[in-house]
Amino acid sequence: MLDEIDRAIINQFQGGFPLSHSPFAEVGAKFGLDEAQVIERIKAMRDEASITRFGPLFNADAMGGAFCLCAMAVPSERFDETVALVNAHREVAHNYQRAHALNMWFVLATEKPERIAELCAEIEAQTGLRVFAFPKTREFFVEFRVRA
Repeated sequence: MLDEIDRAIINQFQGGFPLSHSPFAEVGAKFGLDEAQVIERIKAMRDEASITRFGPLFNADAMGGAFCLCAMAVPSERFDETVALVNAHREVAHNYQRAHALNMWFVLATEKPERIAELCAEIEAQTGLRVFAFPKTREFFVEFRVRA
């Protein structure tokens, strides 16, 4: 379970991560914690699956790369195996399950736009399942944040 400090840390890091030599110490100072305590709390939240990811979001498009939303229809008995194969690719930004015929959705973030098609083909070859690619045709900036 998250306590008030864990929630405050999560809220602080959503769009407010300090760009400094000691960002965890800076955040910790706001909550009466030292750097090691902040890092340990983040690790514990990941271990408990209170958070699934901790890291930066890069704009691949602005750096000459590409993003692509992808989906697959994965048989339920192969779901965990397929998740492991897909997530083994460093370009998979996140992966989630949906109650739909296309029940696995993930985002690819690549350094070069042509890598999207290559990755889709690699994943298809590894899994034996079709990857449906939904490239971005228009961008919307939502600045989505979730209050913890």
